[in-house]
Amino acid sequence: MPSPAPLDADACYLALAARDARFDGRFFTGVTSTGIYCRPVCRVRTPRQANCRFFAHAAQAEAAGFRPCLRCRPELAPGDLAWSATDAGDILTRQALGLLATPDTWTGDTPSAAALAQRLGVSDRHLRRLFEERMGVSPLQYLQTRRLLTAKQLLTDSHLPVTKVAELSGFGSLRRFNAVFQERYGLNPSQLRRGSSSPEGALTVRLGYRPPYDIAALLRFFHDRAIDGVEQVLWPTERMPLPGLARTIGLHASNRTLSGWVEARFDPERHQVIVRIAPSLVDALPTLIHRVRAWLDLDADPIAIQAVLRTMPAPAGEHAGLRVPGCLDGFELAVRAVLGQQITVAAARTLARRLVQQLGTPLPSSGEGDGTHLDRLFPSPQQLADTAPERLGELGIVRQRQRALIALAQAVCTQQLDLQGSGDMAATLDHLRQLPGIGEWTAQYIAMRALRWPDAFLAKDVALQKSLGLPRSLTEAAAESLSQAWRPWRSYAVMRAWQAPSPLSPPQPSP
Repeated sequence: MPSPAPLDADACYLALAARDARFDGRFFTGVTSTGIYCRPVCRVRTPRQANCRFFAHAAQAEAAGFRPCLRCRPELAPGDLAWSATDAGDILTRQALGLLATPDTWTGDTPSAAALAQRLGVSDRHLRRLFEERMGVSPLQYLQTRRLLTAKQLLTDSHLPVTKVAELSGFGSLRRFNAVFQERYGLNPSQLRRGSSSPEGALTVRLGYRPPYDIAALLRFFHDRAIDGVEQVLWPTERMPLPGLARTIGLHASNRTLSGWVEARFDPERHQVIVRIAPSLVDALPTLIHRVRAWLDLDADPIAIQAVLRTMPAPAGEHAGLRVPGCLDGFELAVRAVLGQQITVAAARTLARRLVQQLGTPLPSSGEGDGTHLDRLFPSPQQLADTAPERLGELGIVRQRQRALIALAQAVCTQQLDLQGSGDMAATLDHLRQLPGIGEWTAQYIAMRALRWPDAFLAKDVALQKSLGLPRSLTEAAAESLSQAWRPWRSYAVMRAWQAPSPLSPPQPSP
């Protein structure tokens, strides 16, 4: 059976010796003299090259018998977003990885690879073969590593009881959790206790990303679209020099609805994001961490993206640090995309604010003297599905958008539509297009920001067409043709076009 393509050991060692953060998460180094594996950015003394083995994924390092470093903490590394838009095996593998990376699937002590294969519409044997060929480990080995690294982060960064950590990491019993942890890491879970958060206060975790990262551009994007009471950009101040974002969120976990706030502050010197999470969201911590990574596009690989997009017209081809802004709630993003059809960003923001004020659930204000004032949840799918069209009309939403919003909410409520990015991309796009009032532009926008599809492309977007210098008589077809050279990173190409300076106008429409 073929094995995954070997890494270039010399190139990996050079990145390791330089502690180059651009390669963080792209490979891990197993040190044979210590039995430990590290990130390329680890600050310990660089080992001899003869003692180093290089792995593309943490699961490969653990399968080879290495334990995670307690200093550089492999669980903080950015994920792998390598992507193919044409290779069927790669697409299937990435879809499986997406499901395995979603904490909602981490249930039970003996997760079934057969169940995962059935969900993907393939045989268990075929899925295992693809994983062995492309990942070098089985699906369950990969899942076990993800769960253990999540547990390691929660043990290190919080005061949550070990039993709660085991539960949140997908282990059905504390006994099983302790046994697996001891077997894999040679440690008792309590030995990792450090705890930067108090039991009563907000929990704090750190998440890594690869530079370059244009933080200012991302914050401007969110600032222009921020809804009062729901989200807020946190600009640097003397008291808190780190910029960031804060917002409210409601989600389901442990068979109940949880609500609270999340704050993310960028630490550019360490290439990390410091995330504070309300105590009310404890039971959804792994899911929330997963969503924050998508919200801020922390797993992007600028080197791989720039290698393809450098051929874009200047200055778009030079914006290597741009990210694709995501979301914490796919349904909310889809609603805002519909509201923003054929109107300006400011007008879309006004409609969204009215919707939140009329239908959103009030929350106790999160203001803690840090300048944040968040006191509303965005309306849930059920709230919107139960809303009379006339009430939406009173907010200034036209009839076509009313029908689209209600149909969208009903599809999510009945679980016909998954807007968190764990479903089949082609099927999700087809379902979106079939809903009244949702065309190709809106479907692609939702795919780009909510479903985290790196190859979404908004060929009809006026600002994009102008950025490419296309005459009006050729626009859509010509844009689609030109974009083939930028696959599979066309979502990033769109963001670069929107960031291009005058004479471009802001993207229209762009919720």
